Order: sequence, then C-alpha cells, then structure tokens
Amino acid sequence: MGTTIAVAGKGGTGKTLLSALLIKMLAARGTVLAVDADPSVNLHMALGLPEPETIGDIREEMGDAARSGRLSPNMSKLEYIELRAREAMVESTGVDLVAMGRPEGPGCYCAANYNLRTFLDRLARTYDYVVIDNEAGMEHISRQTERDIDILLLVSDPTIRGITTAGRMQALIGELRTQVAQVRLVVNRVNGDLSSEVSDAIQKLGLSLLGVIPSDPMVVELDARGRPMVELPSGSPVRQAVHGLALQLGLVQEPVAG
Repeated sequence: MGTTIAVAGKGGTGKTLLSALLIKMLAARGTVLAVDADPSVNLHMALGLPEPETIGDIREEMGDAARSGRLSPNMSKLEYIELRAREAMVESTGVDLVAMGRPEGPGCYCAANYNLRTFLDRLARTYDYVVIDNEAGMEHISRQTERDIDILLLVSDPTIRGITTAGRMQALIGELRTQVAQVRLVVNRVNGDLSSEVSDAIQKLGLSLLGVIPSDPMVVELDARGRPMVELPSGSPVRQAVHGLALQLGLVQEPVAG
C-alpha cells in the first residue's frame, strides 16, 4: 500500500504549487498518481502536462447514456467507468494524472460515485504515492471519492483568515468517515518570520505547523508566463522549502541540497 497525501486549504494559498512540487519530487523516487480534485482543473498546468478529460464529464456522460439506454448490455457500469477513466488519464514518466472536474449535476449519481470510488481506490493501490490537490473545501474527502489519507497538508497564507480556515478544516476532519492519519499546517508566501498574531492563532487553534514556504518572485513570473511550476530550479527557495517539508514527513531521506 502506497502513501496518500492530500493538500487542502483556502483558495489562492498555493495548494497546487505545493502539490506539483511534491509530485515532481516523489516521481523521482517511485510512481505517483496525481489527483486533481479542484473543479478549476489546473494541476496539469503546474506539472506541464496536457489538459485531461475529467471524471466529472465521464460521470455525466455515463448518466446520460444510462438514461437514454445507450449503455451496452455487454458492459457493466463499473467496466464502462474504468474504461473511460483510463482513457481520460494523462500518463507521463513517473506520474499519471486523473482530474475529478466539476461537482455533481442535478441528477442522482450515487451508483456512479460508488463505481468511481471502487475504481480509484483499486487504481491508487498500484502506485507508490497518491497526491491529491483538493478544492478550497474538502468535498471530495467528505464524499469519500478518495481513499484514506496518510498525510493531510492544510495550506494557508500568513493571514489570520487563512489560519482560521485551516483550523476549521481540521475541526471538520472528525466528522468525516475518511480516516486521516496526520494533519499538518504549511504556511505559504511568508516574508521573514510569521507575525505574533498568526503564530498565536496557530497555537490557539491547535494546528501543527510543519513549516513555511517563502515568497519567491520566480513563482509569480512563471505563473504570469503560464509556465509549469515544476520549472522552478532546484536551488529556488520554494523548492528548497518543499524539500525540507518532505524530509520532515519522512517522504525523502536525503538532506536539503545547498
């Protein structure tokens, strides 16, 4: 059984940046299933991969086909979803990408979601790592369209609002049926030290701070040019910081390069 890492937090805090850099790092050590669970579907851009067809589109397609009687009687719904999901997967060296896409439409998708969970859980077991880039909330976790999670990284900017959102997400975990082994906080876009107010809020909310990621003008430049985040050079402060986080989590063993 591989290691499953989910990344969540308030919108615009840099979840996709962290996810992409972790994926690139782990792909050098084993096989990675990257799951884009954000309806905006932009993890592929951060990774420099083609835009994938989404699971949401496949679910809608299957629902329409079932209602109109266009599903082949020689193929079960699970077989159909598995076939189409594999067709939609973007494959690359060390990394395969699946995009969840839009949330459910107005119809009933209970059977489709069950089949998706079954397929994705079986698929995930064939990889050394699964990295899930979540939406601003935790819809996919709460609906159990993801397997149990070994590490949940809550990403915040260095603001009270961001830290408060992370605290609320941590409080919600106890209400989920999905099991989460450990929850750690990562504060992104930090200039210098965290303010005393932010540090106090982290302590008050009972969040476990894993570390911080510094602001880096190169991230802004790559984003403005539409370039993949994985193009950050190995010596960049952000890449160095993410490596340090992975080292603390036991995902890598070698020390951060100088």
